[in-house]
Amino acid sequence: MDRKKQAEPETIDGSRLKIAIVASKFNPDITGKMFVGAVEILRKSGVLEKNIRTVWVPGAFEIPLACQKLAQTKKYDGIIALGCVIKGDTDHYHYVSSGSIRGVMDVMLKTDLPIGLGIITTANLKQAQERSSGRHNKGAEAAQAVLEVINN
Repeated sequence: MDRKKQAEPETIDGSRLKIAIVASKFNPDITGKMFVGAVEILRKSGVLEKNIRTVWVPGAFEIPLACQKLAQTKKYDGIIALGCVIKGDTDHYHYVSSGSIRGVMDVMLKTDLPIGLGIITTANLKQAQERSSGRHNKGAEAAQAVLEVINN
């Protein structure tokens, strides 16, 4: 697989930003690492701990509603959505992953609030582990993305 090299992440002053994180409790070993990655990026950008609000939801399907409720408060400059959907033996995976991702996009477009998409969909646990740790942490990438969109 040929991957294009990404530009270095922008340095952003987040000292005045208020960011919400919506994270799924399902697959906690994965979403927990993604959460840590997201918070690390926010802190490196200067976002104050008191300006980071976290809402834990049961699973990925509940993420859009939590994002919508947070967006409607108009208290946040951006939201980070974190979840993990691993393919199983049934079609349930497709409905949950497409519904939650589409729901997050709908909230973002409806409210004009940037939402960093950190809902990973993988074929197996190994792929999820790879995408939730180290330099491939999709939680960290979602945090960086939301900061960059806010900054533009």
